[in-house]
Amino acid sequence: MNGEDSSIDLSYLAPPADGDVAALTEPPTFSILIPTYQSADTVGDAIESALAQTVPAGEVIVVDDGSTDDLDAALAPYRDRVVLVRKENGGGASALNAGADAAGGEFVAILDADDAYDRRRIEAMSALAAARPDLDLVTTDARFVVGGRGVGSFLTDNPFAIRDQRQAIFESCFVGGWPAVRRERLREIGGFDESLRTGYDWDCWLRLLLGGSEAGLVKSPYYEYRLHPGSLTGSRVSSLWDRVRLLEKAETDSGLRDEERPALSRALRRHRSRAVLAEARAKVDGEAPSARLGRLALSRGIAPRARLAALLAAVAPPLARRVLPAERPPEERLAEGGG
Repeated sequence: MNGEDSSIDLSYLAPPADGDVAALTEPPTFSILIPTYQSADTVGDAIESALAQTVPAGEVIVVDDGSTDDLDAALAPYRDRVVLVRKENGGGASALNAGADAAGGEFVAILDADDAYDRRRIEAMSALAAARPDLDLVTTDARFVVGGRGVGSFLTDNPFAIRDQRQAIFESCFVGGWPAVRRERLREIGGFDESLRTGYDWDCWLRLLLGGSEAGLVKSPYYEYRLHPGSLTGSRVSSLWDRVRLLEKAETDSGLRDEERPALSRALRRHRSRAVLAEARAKVDGEAPSARLGRLALSRGIAPRARLAALLAAVAPPLARRVLPAERPPEERLAEGGG
């Protein structure tokens, strides 16, 4: 990530400002949160990248979510330069909440323990937050890396919504999973939903946007998202159903407007259909039995193709392969918003 080029590209995408927005004379402060669980082998690289920023964060907070590996040894070289928060294992959302509670920065910036920041990332987000103090979410594009090789970027295949972010967030998590969020706003909405095993980031951004927040993105890929074998495959079915759950939650959000309900209903239909298709594929590939495919085939709110795939997977799995969509590489699914 730390190339020789020290220049920084501050071109960004964001909704038009509502009236005159005066740039800040001093940029806001940032806390970097690194949630970690069984990541002793990778967390050192993440910390190194957080500490190497051209504009230093006010603090780097590592949240140990009940790890049982040798995290202490991995953290030993950095113990005087990071804040360590220890907690019982409770999942990614609870780790982020614990880190945010301990943070003192105006923004908390997320860094997964197996990823890395470009050394200019805080500088870029700081400049955007100063230029547009009306934004509660600031982020950058992310570069996908598999086996040390770049395989594209998030922004290339997942356009960042500039207008009508409130409805765009129903279709995809266009903000990504690694932004910096204004800490006070995060507290106001109750933080990350700890009942969600996955998708808690998407759920959080959705609730922020429905609550009146807006997001901006620096177009350069100053985040390195490192994909590992199986990182997007093993729990794919449950992850897709978590997305359905977070959209169902949005139906009761007090910030949802009546005119937005049709768009939310369409998004729910699409995501339910994708979850059903993934469950049907898991059955025909022998990855996981499913006794409920017949019931899913009769459920409401799914596309005809998903209904047929579920029915065939339940009664005639070989035939189901004919209607199931072709599998795509994990990085392509992630580029479309994590699917």
